[in-house]
Amino acid sequence: MNKTILIAKKELFRIFSDRKMVFSLYILPVIIVVAIYSIMGQLIGSMSKDIEEHNAVITVVNPTDELKDIISSSEMGKNADITFVTEDEYNSKKAEIEDSILNGDSDLIVYLDKDFGSVADSYVAGGDSLPSMKIFYNSTENYSSASYSNFDSEVVDTYKTTLLDSRYGDLSMLNAFNVDSQVICKEEKANMEFLAMMLPYMVVMMLFAGVMSVGVDAIAGEKERGTLSSMLISPVKRSEIVAGKLISMAILSIISAVVYCVAMILSIPNITGGVGNMGAGNISFTVGQMLQLVAIMVVLVYFYVGVIGLIATLSPNTRAASSAISPIYIVIIILGMMTMFRTGGTNSIGSYLIPVYGSALAISDLCKLELTSINFLASVTGTLVCGIILTFVVAKAFNSEKLMFNA
Repeated sequence: MNKTILIAKKELFRIFSDRKMVFSLYILPVIIVVAIYSIMGQLIGSMSKDIEEHNAVITVVNPTDELKDIISSSEMGKNADITFVTEDEYNSKKAEIEDSILNGDSDLIVYLDKDFGSVADSYVAGGDSLPSMKIFYNSTENYSSASYSNFDSEVVDTYKTTLLDSRYGDLSMLNAFNVDSQVICKEEKANMEFLAMMLPYMVVMMLFAGVMSVGVDAIAGEKERGTLSSMLISPVKRSEIVAGKLISMAILSIISAVVYCVAMILSIPNITGGVGNMGAGNISFTVGQMLQLVAIMVVLVYFYVGVIGLIATLSPNTRAASSAISPIYIVIIILGMMTMFRTGGTNSIGSYLIPVYGSALAISDLCKLELTSINFLASVTGTLVCGIILTFVVAKAFNSEKLMFNA
């Protein structure tokens, strides 16, 4: 046991005595995460503000006097650049006006039937003709889509209400009943919604990246440099060498993951601040939730250490190890992303037994305050068992002279 600890200390000293390695593992990630999230928040906030301040360019064909009055009294009428044209004027410039929508130079074309006013006024009962209003907009342009939404809510709805009021007098006769919608939800869950989508993906991906960055060099790198050979012929049990290296890899990876997660959690307000409340206003974990998260991360790291350790042991050099790990890394990313697009359905307990995916599900449920004791135990147990199996396989591989000495 003492020799195992000595080997682990040796590996930790090798990393922490290298300033470049410490910077790349624990400082650079924080800078990158904070910078990316800050830039994203500023860009999103800037885009939202730009759309909000944009003066819409609108062409209205065959406008009625009522519609003109409604537009002029609306908020859009005060800020938008609106041109009123007749049917003949529109037809003479139809191609030019429609091209301006496609090119993003104009935002809306509002087309009313030529006899819109008279048809609306002559309506008496069901079966009579209804006037028609067509609105053309470009869904691929943010300005155009926002202008359509604003025009529909500020102008179209008001115009409908005005016509119905003149037609029936008492609009309350058209209401069958009132609807009073009230939201019932846990405020804590709402606050954690954004984190529940992002944290599982980030944790499973960053933990693997952390293990990969130190694990390949700890075994395949030393094998390639020849330093592992001298360790193998020393009076130290190979099982102790394996244990020491895996322990050091796990410690370094957990520190890296914690640094990543803390940086991400602290940086989330930089995104949400740019677009209002995205469900991350008051992020907080209880002591019990923190312990559950730590437990999930520790066993996941143990599993990753087994995976990376086995690949590094079977590979003759770091290049071969990195090549073998790349497809596994892609699978890890996909498994983490799968929890980002979950519906409201519940997952079977078998899903939590699957390594990586089960851990991601458990972290997502933890953020949503929905993680049950059974699912938590299933997640931890399934990953832990697979990690133990991999550890034994790595230990057995270390006993192979052909593998360890690249014979």
